[in-house]
Amino acid sequence: MSSHRHRDLQRAIKMALYNRDLPDLPTTNEVLAFIKACVSSGRVRWTYHVTMRLQERRLTGRALSEAVEILEIVEEYPKDKYLPSFLLRGEVPEFVFHALVATDLEGDNIRVVTMYVPDPLEWDKDGRVRRTGK
Repeated sequence: MSSHRHRDLQRAIKMALYNRDLPDLPTTNEVLAFIKACVSSGRVRWTYHVTMRLQERRLTGRALSEAVEILEIVEEYPKDKYLPSFLLRGEVPEFVFHALVATDLEGDNIRVVTMYVPDPLEWDKDGRVRRTGK
């Protein structure tokens, strides 16, 4: 992605996420492109919470990088407490995982809040659709 296109996309996403009344909201694909660009270029911050949980859950942050091309947004939380957040679905040969990421447009990075293997009692077999309401 060119730096000019990246800046335009970043600006559009920022405006849309913080002001849902704007007419030309970026698509989910544009938000996902921003997230993937951050992962690909190493603009990922890991919260203390996720660092501790990865150890407990026998996951590694490497899974996010390995799955970057096939990441999907399965849920959106545009008005999350600190930053707009997105629940991503990723897949590596061993398992499917979810990563909750907050998009820090000012800082031009994402923050991984948590990562886990979805519970089959709570999610469909592919980890794309929640069985219970949220």
